[in-house]
Amino acid sequence: MTRTHLPGILAMAAIVVASNILVQLQFGDWLTLGAFTYPLAFLVNDVMNRVYGPDAARRVVWAGFAVGVVSSFIAAGFDATTLRIALGSGLAFLTAQMLDVALFHALREGRWWRAPLASTLVGSTVDTALFFSIAFSGTLAFINPADDVSWAATELPLLGAGPVAPLWVSLAVADWGVKLALALLALVPFRLIVGRLTQQAA
Repeated sequence: MTRTHLPGILAMAAIVVASNILVQLQFGDWLTLGAFTYPLAFLVNDVMNRVYGPDAARRVVWAGFAVGVVSSFIAAGFDATTLRIALGSGLAFLTAQMLDVALFHALREGRWWRAPLASTLVGSTVDTALFFSIAFSGTLAFINPADDVSWAATELPLLGAGPVAPLWVSLAVADWGVKLALALLALVPFRLIVGRLTQQAA
């Protein structure tokens, strides 16, 4: 690890910690405040990948994963009944972020916006699908039968207006929508930050 990677590692760690705290604060019926901070992890990942390459981006991801594991245990008070949520969060983060690194690198020679947009959209989709299914789907209850997430199976209209579906599906769809919107908005700071870092490195 070089000093140039340290800002990315610190930024990823801050995002992970903030998201673990803000996920406990409700925003409307279907979201938490963490839904608005967590997608910034993809921005940090993509900036590191563009400026310093995929190896640097992977280091940042591993640092974020380590911080996430520690902060999850601290937030949960080492309560085993949160195993599914912690497992879902960790696996979703690591899988989605590493997929983001690989896809970004594969597309890095195209138009400047293609790699960050495509990698973030795919990574965000995988992240949402993995986390919510592992943490709340009734079909995966065998992971830890002691987990009390039965509330997530409550049948309600999707996002309050659509077809009937388990509550966790509405939460996942709302979360996914925020991630997709932020993937588009993040192109602006991505362009600005990459331009500045590239100038500094020149």
